[in-house]
Amino acid sequence: MAGIYFHIPFCKQACHYCDFYFSTSQKYKDQVLAAMHKELHARVGELSGGVVKSIYFGGGTPSLLSGQEIQSFIEAVSAMTELSKDAEITLEANPDDLMSEKLQELAQTKVNRLSIGVQSFFTVDLKWMNRAHHAEQAKESIQLAQQHGFKNITIDLIYGSPTTTNEHWQENLKIWHELNLPHLSAYCLTVEQNTALHHAIKKGLTQPPKEKKAVEQFEILLDFCAHHEIDAYEISNYAKDGNHAKHNSTYWFGKPYVGIGPSAHSFDGNNIRRWNVANNQKYIKSIAEHQQYWDEETLNENDRINEYLMTRLRTKWGITKSDFVNQFGDGKWPLVANEFERLVREKVVVEQDENYVLSRKGKFVADHVIRTLLLVS
Repeated sequence: MAGIYFHIPFCKQACHYCDFYFSTSQKYKDQVLAAMHKELHARVGELSGGVVKSIYFGGGTPSLLSGQEIQSFIEAVSAMTELSKDAEITLEANPDDLMSEKLQELAQTKVNRLSIGVQSFFTVDLKWMNRAHHAEQAKESIQLAQQHGFKNITIDLIYGSPTTTNEHWQENLKIWHELNLPHLSAYCLTVEQNTALHHAIKKGLTQPPKEKKAVEQFEILLDFCAHHEIDAYEISNYAKDGNHAKHNSTYWFGKPYVGIGPSAHSFDGNNIRRWNVANNQKYIKSIAEHQQYWDEETLNENDRINEYLMTRLRTKWGITKSDFVNQFGDGKWPLVANEFERLVREKVVVEQDENYVLSRKGKFVADHVIRTLLLVS
C-alpha cells in the first residue's frame, strides 16, 4: 500500500475557481469525521500486507480540523497497518488558519509536511479568487510555520488569472524562492464547469483568462526554475534538492492508494478505480446503514495504458520501452512507439537516455500531445 488520502469536505468560503467537493457549512462535520473513521476500519483489508508510505489530508480545508482530530486519523492508520518510519504526512492548510495556536497543535501531531494554499502574494488576485486570507497572511503563515519547526513546506500558486500581471507572477516566484521553501505547485488557472467563475464569465461579470498570458507566465516559470536550478519534475510541480512530493508521486506512477471521505478516489494499483459519493449527508447515511457509498470501474488494458501515458508523460522521467513492456507486454508498444517517433519529429517530445519526455515546446501543448497518444478503449 503506497498512500492514504483523507478528503475533508469543509471550507470557510467558496473560491470562485474551485470544483472540488466541499461544504461551507460545518453542520455535519462531526458526523462526517465519525463516518470516515468507520470507512477506514471497514477497509482494513485493503491496508493490510503493505507499508503505508504517505498520508495526505486534502479537501476542502483540512486545517479547519483540530490537531486532535487530525492525529486521531493518523493513529487509526498506525493501529491498522504498518506506517513507514519516514512516511510523508501532508496537511493542506489555508494561511488564515495557520496562526500560532493552530501551529502549536499541529506540531504535536505526526504531520510533517504542510501544503499551504497561498495562490498569490497579492491582494488583487486573492480578492478576485475569493480567497479567505489576505496577502500579508500568506507570507506570515509560512514564516510562522517555519518558526514552529515545519521545514517541509509546499505552497500552491496560480498563474494566468486576469488580475495577475507578469510582474506580479515573477514576484510571486521570487517570494517563494526567498522564503527557502523546498517545493512549489504552480497551476494554470482553468475554468471548470459549474464553478462560480464559470457562471460569472457566462454572465459577463468577469473576464475569462487569456491563453496568451498563461503562456507568457508559464515561460516565466520555466525560465525562473532553470535559472535557479529548481527541478521541474512534473508539469505543475517544482522541487529543490530532490524534495519531490511522495504522495502525489503515487498517482503519477500508478501506485495503489485508498481514499477516505466524501468524493475521495481510490485505486488498487491494478485495474480497479473507485470514488465515494460526493454528498456529506448521503455519505453519512450510507455508512450508518451499511449501504454502498461508492461507484467503481474496472479498467481494460487500453484504459490502463492511457492512464499510464497521461500521468507518466507529465513527469521529467517520461516513458521508456522497458518499463512499458514490463507493465503491459510488448503487443501495444509498436503503436505507441510510432506515435512517439512522430512527436519527436514535431519536436514536442525528445528522446533522452531511452526515455521519451516532453520537450520545452511540448510542455506548452502537453494535453494535446497526450491526447494524440491515447489508444481507443
